[in-house]
Amino acid sequence: MKILRIAAIGILLLGSILALVPMVWLILATFRANDRVFSEVFTVTKPTLANYTDLFTTVPFFQFLANSTFLACTAVCLQVFFSSLAGFALAKYDFQGKKLVMGIMLATVLIPGQLTLAPSYDLLYRMHLVDTYQGLLIPGAVSVFGIFLFRQSMVRIPDELLQAGRIDGCSEFGLYWNVVLPVSRPMIGAFSLMTFMATWNSFLWPQIMLHSKLKYTLPIALAQMVGLYQQQYGMLMAGTLVAVLPVIVLFLLLQKEFVAGLTAGAVKG
Repeated sequence: MKILRIAAIGILLLGSILALVPMVWLILATFRANDRVFSEVFTVTKPTLANYTDLFTTVPFFQFLANSTFLACTAVCLQVFFSSLAGFALAKYDFQGKKLVMGIMLATVLIPGQLTLAPSYDLLYRMHLVDTYQGLLIPGAVSVFGIFLFRQSMVRIPDELLQAGRIDGCSEFGLYWNVVLPVSRPMIGAFSLMTFMATWNSFLWPQIMLHSKLKYTLPIALAQMVGLYQQQYGMLMAGTLVAVLPVIVLFLLLQKEFVAGLTAGAVKG
């Protein structure tokens, strides 16, 4: 058993090192001149901060960072609220057509998102929401995947806890807000992290919807750094590193909730 344990630790350690290799290369590349980005691998013969200087002076990088932060945080708030509210209804209320609703919801997960791009854009164009943040946020305000996750988590909450709240005069929304949400904190943390990462890294939909440069998000702004006749790879690497740092920090802060949320409902009590 001890040999197997040592072997497992060795395999995990090797996998961790391999996973960190691209990150190490990225960090080192940010300190190389533009013509040396790909000529060196894990060395920096002539370190420079020019990439960071150009990043913060030649492009409105902080504006792009603020745009992505606002969209990601707003998307997290919207999806957590509406998805958890719908999950609470499906978990704790019996109503006619409940199974049909759940079946239709799960069936929509099978539809590729690319198929809905054209009709979604046409609808938002008719509503004059193109090139607006509302056009980015409204279609994704509710997540079917999130509803299913919250429903599975909230099914485990004892009905007696809700009945005690009703006896104390708590309203149905009060039960959701004051009783169910605090108990569902692990799932909220896990789903918030997943939603933040998905919104932060989203490229295709914002690329289609946003036309004004000052409204660009970080993925679009980073893609614009690679031009047709000139490639600022050093500045691109610096921008990529700055862009991934908020996600890394958020994951470190929410890693316990993330693991607990993913395992919620895996074991029946």
